[in-house]
Amino acid sequence: MGDPELYQQFKGHRDDITGLHFCPHKKRIVSSSKDHTIMLWNFTTDSKAHRYTGHTDAVFDVQFSRTSNLMASASRDKTIRLWVTDMKGESSEVRGHMGAARSVQFSPDNQQLVSSSDDKTVKLWSVQRTKFLSSFTEHTNWVRCSRWSPDGRLLVSCADDKTVKIWDAASPGQALHTFSVSKGFGQYVEFHPSGACVGVATSGNTVEIYDIRARKLQQLYNAHEGPVNSLSFHPSGNYCVSASNDQKIKVYDLLQARPIYTLSGHQKEVNAVAFSPKGDYCASGGNDNHIFVWKLNLDVEGEVVKEKVVQEVTNLRAGLDDIAAIRSSTKLPMRHLNDEFKKLEMENKENNGADVSTETLKQLKTINKNLDTLTQTVLLMEKRISLVEDQIKILSQK
Repeated sequence: MGDPELYQQFKGHRDDITGLHFCPHKKRIVSSSKDHTIMLWNFTTDSKAHRYTGHTDAVFDVQFSRTSNLMASASRDKTIRLWVTDMKGESSEVRGHMGAARSVQFSPDNQQLVSSSDDKTVKLWSVQRTKFLSSFTEHTNWVRCSRWSPDGRLLVSCADDKTVKIWDAASPGQALHTFSVSKGFGQYVEFHPSGACVGVATSGNTVEIYDIRARKLQQLYNAHEGPVNSLSFHPSGNYCVSASNDQKIKVYDLLQARPIYTLSGHQKEVNAVAFSPKGDYCASGGNDNHIFVWKLNLDVEGEVVKEKVVQEVTNLRAGLDDIAAIRSSTKLPMRHLNDEFKKLEMENKENNGADVSTETLKQLKTINKNLDTLTQTVLLMEKRISLVEDQIKILSQK
């Protein structure tokens, strides 16, 4: 147990890595790439990776089924492919999009697929019959990503039209709600494990979390210095990780609403990031053609990486600024005890120390200084506790 560390790395793709997904039941990762292939990696054994070919253009996304016996991929060649996860690499092709297919995902019951495309649509497909079922058509520009809610009742999508839409999966009509991205456009979107929120990675360098019940922006993070390409929620719902063109991976504590780790190692833009099913690992991939597997220890207390310490200092300063604002805005008069001690000291000198001894005054000043520090600490703790309580309420609403 300790700080996050690089656990393993893989190289085998000949072009940019665009998507990653952990196998639900085994310690395997599947990756998609602009080299027209997907690859299956085992990160607990020395066995070779399996390369699957069939697409005729860049592959933008790949996902395991919930039972892990199938994989689905989306490609610029306008097709979706279903793959059997064995060494033969057999696949069936699903056609229907009129533009590049950007994303694909199995429904929680494994019966359907959702896909998004440059043809401005979100489509549903039958897995067993590999046939088109329905289409969602309100977006006015390329749809970058679409994902299922944990219960399979809702869909979420983000597009270059700067909107994020929530859909009823069973009713392909009008969107249930539309959020407007605060900066840039959404490049990746995913439901929080609770189903109450969605996270959006934007071209405007931000990670944005929207409450779909309150229908408002709940949290916004400006931790990256470049467009954010991907994000993933920890299975517990307490953490989130994001990948960016700034070559960095950020880990966020959602209960405290702040970044806590920065993971560095990629030499070029990072396009994809994903948590493992148990949340103990995180994988990242990008334009350096490398896949990094990070071992995370998110629940450990104590010393953390340098980036976290820097962030802690920043938050503490912000907290003290908040305390100053609270003091300046309070309606209750604040007693300036130091001034009173000086006055008392002068009176004591005039009276030749008859009332209060110099030693007693020193002790009182020390006590006052400690009380002031304690007051600041309590105010800061109250502010953080209030924030945590708000987040717990959001995550517990179902």
